[in-house]
Amino acid sequence: MSTSVTTATAPPAAEPSIGGPPAGRRAPAPRGGRRRRILLRLLALAVLYALWEVAARVTRNPTFIPPPSAVWHQLVETSSTHDGRRGYSGHLLIEHLGVSLRRILVGSAIGIGAGLVLGVVMGSVAWIRVVVEPVVTFIRALPPLAYFSLFIIWFGIDETPKIWLLSIAAMPPVAVAAAAAVYSAPTALVEAARALGAGRRQVIRDVVLPSALPEIFTGIRLAVGVAYSSVVAAETINGVPGIGGMIRDAQRYSQTDVVVLGLFAIGLSGLLIDALLRTAENRLIPWRGRA
Repeated sequence: MSTSVTTATAPPAAEPSIGGPPAGRRAPAPRGGRRRRILLRLLALAVLYALWEVAARVTRNPTFIPPPSAVWHQLVETSSTHDGRRGYSGHLLIEHLGVSLRRILVGSAIGIGAGLVLGVVMGSVAWIRVVVEPVVTFIRALPPLAYFSLFIIWFGIDETPKIWLLSIAAMPPVAVAAAAAVYSAPTALVEAARALGAGRRQVIRDVVLPSALPEIFTGIRLAVGVAYSSVVAAETINGVPGIGGMIRDAQRYSQTDVVVLGLFAIGLSGLLIDALLRTAENRLIPWRGRA
């Protein structure tokens, strides 16, 4: 009696489609999706502009809600020389913004560098984390103006207290993010590297830091945002030229349109810098978001 034997064969592996994205890399967004997002954002801006115009017409109080035309007029006035007056307080708008961006850049760089070193140490050495973590949390909870007065007493009213303020404000987000990322590094990869003979520094450099970079970049973006939100506080004293100093000076004279213009300048430049950070993140961490 003969028995028929059927052998199960594994299905052939699916071949990658021609022209498709390589394995492990996200497919680029279709052009239709990008156009839809752009149109939605333009529509949202148009709606916000219309609401702003309606609110200004209803209140009829330019000191409370200045109309868009008034803010545009101040943009032209502060960006040029009219009737012998150059910009605002003798400086053009781009000069005010440039001084503030320089302060933010220097302060953020110092704070990010200190936070990165502190976070790696906190995430790598348990007893240092136990000692230092409450201090970092305490500093993060303090509003910038709380210790800015102390810096003025120590360093005067020149650039030094402003840089110190922005540095201290930018340090905690990076330190917390780096410490959490380093502490939660993949245990299997760390043990495998040690089994292959890697020392402590090599493990941190080749295993821990690459796995922690995505979260560290998130902390860097948060730190730059905190520095931006602190620039007005940093420029409350002797802040002209500076966009925050311009806002504070305009507030004293109830120039709401200048205040709104300064807020737009800070916000738009912040969006630009955040976009640059996103681009750098995508270039330096291509493995982020892979399946």
